[in-house]
Amino acid sequence: MLDFKHTDRTRREFESLSLDHLDALYSAGLRLTKNERDAEDLVQDTFLRAFRFFDKFERGTNMKAWLFKILTNTFINKYRRRVKERTVVEGAAREAGNERFVTREPTESSADPEQYFFDKLLSDDVIRSIDQLPIDFRLVVILADLQEFSYKEIAEILDCPVGTVMSRLYRGRKLLQKNLLEYAVASGVLHGKQALELGAVVEEEEAVEVLEFKRRA
Repeated sequence: MLDFKHTDRTRREFESLSLDHLDALYSAGLRLTKNERDAEDLVQDTFLRAFRFFDKFERGTNMKAWLFKILTNTFINKYRRRVKERTVVEGAAREAGNERFVTREPTESSADPEQYFFDKLLSDDVIRSIDQLPIDFRLVVILADLQEFSYKEIAEILDCPVGTVMSRLYRGRKLLQKNLLEYAVASGVLHGKQALELGAVVEEEEAVEVLEFKRRA
């Protein structure tokens, strides 16, 4: 796959620095494309581009952030329209993403099966809610909350101001909170007064945010 003009030594260096981030890239790719085949293609394109321009990578800097910048640029330029046009999401992709990145190990599930089931239910709800976010919010939530990049790193990855990152992340988290509240009520985790109180808090915070936005404008 990596048949460019680099030397074997360069290839080995690239593999030693990049392959540790393969799962993280696939996780993000799956959440962006919501399709297993597209996620695999996106990651492959990312690695090919990264290797082709490996001479541009500054040694000693954050390799993971550099790879994610390539991943997000490749997604925006090549895959975003395909995702918008897709009408059927492969169920296997969603299951694969959940199993790989948000569930507990089998030993943990056998030790406490009831807690494992409850945690997995909540994890599935989180993944489902993330997948429903608009793409601009989904990107920053993935980078911040799933991949744990700093605001500054996300700003560099997305090539936008830190303030934009913070605004999108705040809004994305609020949408997640609202969606998860709906899931919790529908699944019976929250009942009656408790659900109403939490819903009122979410709506109040959204109203305050809208007023603050209008004030600044």
